[in-house]
Amino acid sequence: MKPLREAPPGGRASPANEDASTDTGADAGEVAVADAGHWTPALSRSVMLRHDRVRGTDLLLMPERVVVLRGSAGAVLRLCDGRREVGAIVAELAERFPDESGASVATEVPEFLGRLREEGWIR
Repeated sequence: MKPLREAPPGGRASPANEDASTDTGADAGEVAVADAGHWTPALSRSVMLRHDRVRGTDLLLMPERVVVLRGSAGAVLRLCDGRREVGAIVAELAERFPDESGASVATEVPEFLGRLREEGWIR
């Protein structure tokens, strides 16, 4: 799952800057999956999730930075309210998107959230 693309300071995402998420390797994903049971993710204080009607996509807005979310990343982050644990988020997404493989959602969502946690965008 590569649902992020960072927009340059001018605010327009370019194809040359296709993927802002960094590949943190298998170890980071394994930590996120192991930690997933008791973690209740929420956006960091300086991060806002907004929908851009012009682009028809969700954005993470931060001081001096905009991250364009692709695919189901916005749906995942809307569930990160600080009350739901990662397991509950995975269960709800598996129910919302029944076409996706349950195993895929159970693996990709915790890894995605782990990467965002490492970036400091969620806590």
